[in-house]
Amino acid sequence: MAGKEIAVKKYVVRLSADEREKLSEFVRSGKRSAQLLTKARILLKADVSNAGEGWSDSKIAAALDTSVANVERTRRQLLEEGFEAVLTRKYNPRSTPRRIFDGVAEAKLIALACGPAPAGCARWTLSLLEEKVVELNIVEKASDNTIGRTLKKTFSSRISSSNG
Repeated sequence: MAGKEIAVKKYVVRLSADEREKLSEFVRSGKRSAQLLTKARILLKADVSNAGEGWSDSKIAAALDTSVANVERTRRQLLEEGFEAVLTRKYNPRSTPRRIFDGVAEAKLIALACGPAPAGCARWTLSLLEEKVVELNIVEKASDNTIGRTLKKTFSSRISSSNG
């Protein structure tokens, strides 16, 4: 293999000097996820500009211990979504559910659970707390399971799991 190996590709990577410098610094720092560091290395190897190496997808995949499909996806993402999109992780809204009780809401729940039980009840139950946190607009909605998990570490002996 003499020189640069460039196949006829739909997504050809041509980086500016500034983009190459950013990618090099990104890789040198090593303070990002392995996935993003691999993408940065792929782009540096795939760059066909004068300063780039212009490697083939198969050679990049072998050198970086990744798949040819990953190299192709990274090339496509650069040209379709832009330079910054390659270096940021996409957020999948279905990956982890949003926390219902943030720090402030959790503190209010704990204060409520530590306070006196409602009239006619010996103690707070999870279902009573569930109704009260919604009534007081601490959270929009919550299940007794969520409240139980939130209070578990601190108040497992104070809260009754019965519904009465």
